[in-house]
Amino acid sequence: MIMLEIAPSGGMIGAIFAVGFFILLAAAAYIAFKALKKTVKMAVRMAIVGVILVIAIVGSISLWYFSSDTTPQLKPPANRKR
Repeated sequence: MIMLEIAPSGGMIGAIFAVGFFILLAAAAYIAFKALKKTVKMAVRMAIVGVILVIAIVGSISLWYFSSDTTPQLKPPANRKR
């Protein structure tokens, strides 16, 4: 029965990787925000967190876009007459 299950599409796998990538970098931004609590001012902390989140968003969108399902354009068969 396991062999009869439908495998997830490439777009779904890409979306899962994109969400995982975003969550991983969002956690890194949170850790960076908490780690820099006493050493730098709030503006610098927010700038660092903003840069990390922008990288997370752009990376997630690119992973999702490049792994989305695209049907290849098939060429029609040749119509040569002999």
